Amino acid sequence: MQKVIPVEAQTPRGVGSTLSAYLNLMKPHVTVLLLGVTLASMVVALNGLPPLGVTLATLLGGALAAGSANAINCYWDRDIDELMSRTKLRTLPAGKAPPTHALIFGSVIGALSVAIFGLFVNLASAALALSAILFYVLVYTMWLKRTTTQNIVIGGAAGAVPALIGWAAVAPLHWNATLWTPLLMFAVIFLWTPPHFWALSIVLKKDYARAGVPMLPVIKGERETYRQIIIYTVILVASSLALVVTGGMGWLYLVCALALGGGLLVFAIWLWQKRTLKAARTMFWFSNYYLALLFAVMALDHVLLR
Repeated sequence: MQKVIPVEAQTPRGVGSTLSAYLNLMKPHVTVLLLGVTLASMVVALNGLPPLGVTLATLLGGALAAGSANAINCYWDRDIDELMSRTKLRTLPAGKAPPTHALIFGSVIGALSVAIFGLFVNLASAALALSAILFYVLVYTMWLKRTTTQNIVIGGAAGAVPALIGWAAVAPLHWNATLWTPLLMFAVIFLWTPPHFWALSIVLKKDYARAGVPMLPVIKGERETYRQIIIYTVILVASSLALVVTGGMGWLYLVCALALGGGLLVFAIWLWQKRTLKAARTMFWFSNYYLALLFAVMALDHVLLR
């Protein structure tokens, strides 16, 4: 049962602080990475830069969709957020906005996102955006996160949908040879999510234990987490290279994917050997750069070589 956190007399004063509080609900640092993935997928689908109008509408819709899912996540998880050092200063635990306002805010911008996609992009992208919001909220946030160590594994599908949204915004998702490219781009993000967040969960193991969240290092121990990080990293790198095998990417991408994937695997093995918080933090931060750079190279490969 959700714990009700009194916030009366703690709501922020002034327009600036109010805007900041609601922007914080959208978790902009996460949203920026998802928008980069979306744009890269659009470029790959067209073998070039997409039209400005469609690009702006897609990125705005994507930002609102991600913000919607994150805001509702903040509403649902406000009881555990106040127990964790990383999240206790978020808008709701810090009493900067009423919880019901956060829920309304998330629902409204989610509906606005779907409307923007439907009116200014296409129905396929609108359906994908809605599915991502619902999956993240209903499947991951309300069910998986508090019940299984596979929460991040299965829940990662929501974060991978922007790769399909970007493609669907400018090209059809028909079942033919070209479909392998967006599906593999989806797979790369899906497989990237577990090692990325498991590295963070090692750093925040005590926080997750205190909040009762069954993250892998809390339930199975750090040794098993190190092993799973290596396994998923190997599969991730293999999937990223499959884009070359299927013809979705060229030699520029191949060279960069090998370098980035090799670096990620080195950090995963280093984490297993050192078993320190410093190594876990390094793995977490490098994995952020890995995904951002890998998708940037995908776009460059199609702009420069196709």
